Amino acid sequence: MNYGHKLEFGTFITPKSATPDHVVALAKRSEDLGYTLVSFQDHPYQPALLDTWTLLSWVAGKTERIQIAPNVLNLPLRPPIMIAHAAASLDLLSNGRVSLGLGAGAFWDPVVPHLEPHFRVIRFDQRGIGATSTDCRKPSRRSSMIEIDEKIAANSRISTSEPGK
Repeated sequence: MNYGHKLEFGTFITPKSATPDHVVALAKRSEDLGYTLVSFQDHPYQPALLDTWTLLSWVAGKTERIQIAPNVLNLPLRPPIMIAHAAASLDLLSNGRVSLGLGAGAFWDPVVPHLEPHFRVIRFDQRGIGATSTDCRKPSRRSSMIEIDEKIAANSRISTSEPGK
């Protein structure tokens, strides 16, 4: 069956901090073999893994053609405006080779301690009935919503007015 686009392949490399040269060598080998994309998992709370954005930047500088992407970038631990700026900057520096994989994260236990000072989790059951929880260590995987604390939101608003007004 023809879906109207060419079939492309990529690699998913575990960014082990114990072997950073090997991780970069695998990315370069992926390019040499003609793969379209190289991606790296993002677990910023995991010291055994390299920082994803730093690694993406390094790999972009060491390769010429292959698309690079986080797989998937952990949104609850990264401010969206920072992700947008970093992605746009790296995309310009790499001649348009950045793709984004974004997600809320599946491993809540290591993520929640980083969120607790700033967020409150509202969990919904199957009937859509919500309950606010200050103990958000086990949010519902089916349907969870993270509500930003007003104080944090007020401090991170982006002004759309002209400077000086």
